[in-house]
Amino acid sequence: MKDIDILNLLSDDRKFSKGQKLISRFIINNYDKAAFMTAGKLAAEVGISESTVVRFASELGFKGYPEMRKAIQDMIRNRLTSVERIEVARRMIDEREILKSVLSSDVENLHTTLNEIDQEKFDLVVNRILNSENVYIVGMRTSTSLSSFLGSYLKLIRRNVFVVQDTMASEVFEQLIRIGKNDLFIGISFPRYSKHTVDAMTFSKSRGAYTVAITDGKHSPCYDVADVCLFSKSDMVSFLDSLVAPMSLINALIVAVGSRSPDNSLETFKQLEHIWEEYDVYETYPR
Repeated sequence: MKDIDILNLLSDDRKFSKGQKLISRFIINNYDKAAFMTAGKLAAEVGISESTVVRFASELGFKGYPEMRKAIQDMIRNRLTSVERIEVARRMIDEREILKSVLSSDVENLHTTLNEIDQEKFDLVVNRILNSENVYIVGMRTSTSLSSFLGSYLKLIRRNVFVVQDTMASEVFEQLIRIGKNDLFIGISFPRYSKHTVDAMTFSKSRGAYTVAITDGKHSPCYDVADVCLFSKSDMVSFLDSLVAPMSLINALIVAVGSRSPDNSLETFKQLEHIWEEYDVYETYPR
């Protein structure tokens, strides 16, 4: 469901029972808390039964309470400031269990991404990376590390790969000025979504480039712009977002591209090994 749908559903409480009105009003007024509550905790907070909360989610059109909670989470992820995220994290995570909580969340994100990734779209993106004349990669703010990583390895496999730097908006468009219909644009964006990334994707598409988004779901502002999207799960952890699953997806793209052009990859790394040895880049050990 889109953000506005769930807000409208909760706001239009004329047909709700007394208990359902308590739920909807609590969520509207405390959505940052409700987004991470179990059905039992929400029920206890408003003073009703857990079964009432579960039935309410179903009556709103969700498959169950977890789906309704996810819709609320999707709604708020790009709205919360860093300060608000820290406040939410304090309620979500026991300080004595931070290591376990964060690692467990990352494992869950990886499993979700693996189960939901569209193999056909993944293969399509690999083909586009291999066959496009130029590849432009944009990832800003927290996604800058992802774009740099993808760009660094693709440059070792093929020519004409450009990582657009996160600078002033006008300079971003200057770096994209030559993009055209035979080119590929890859935009990487996760909450909080960078407006510059979406604008750059829109610009590139207007110039005829094929556009790919690596993002977290249909609620992403990239979804309506990109020709194809690859989704990877990224959940909020305190003031930051976990990028473990997105990085794993990017790893898979790099490996797939490399395996489809083995001769280029082998020759490139042979040359690099000579360069690294000549200039003493890495520690060496006797064989």
